[in-house]
Amino acid sequence: VQLQASGGGLVQAGGSLRLSCAASGRTFSRYALGWFRQAPGKEREFVAAISWTGGSTSYADSVKGRFTISRDNARNTVYLQMNSLKPEDTAVYYCAADLLGGGSRLVGDYRSWGQGTQVTVSS
Repeated sequence: VQLQASGGGLVQAGGSLRLSCAASGRTFSRYALGWFRQAPGKEREFVAAISWTGGSTSYADSVKGRFTISRDNARNTVYLQMNSLKPEDTAVYYCAADLLGGGSRLVGDYRSWGQGTQVTVSS
């Protein structure tokens, strides 16, 4: 599956953004999807994931209660709704896919990655 992330931008602290990740292929519904982020000089870190069934979601503690991951299998798209953004959320955000996955938090469990979209939160 090929992934294309979009929706990043510049927003003030406290604002919201919705990231989208569109996938190619007819087997999208069989993939767990994850969002990860990478700030300059830091390792890529887990943000949120949703299982291939859509019945399970998980979040990093740093975003729990502020971010929501969802998927629309009819549109082959996964979303990340980000509310109450903070300057420390500034990073390049990547979407990733894991065939028949349960929504892992591990970078290494995802074999397909999108190109990333920049999110910048000003204070």
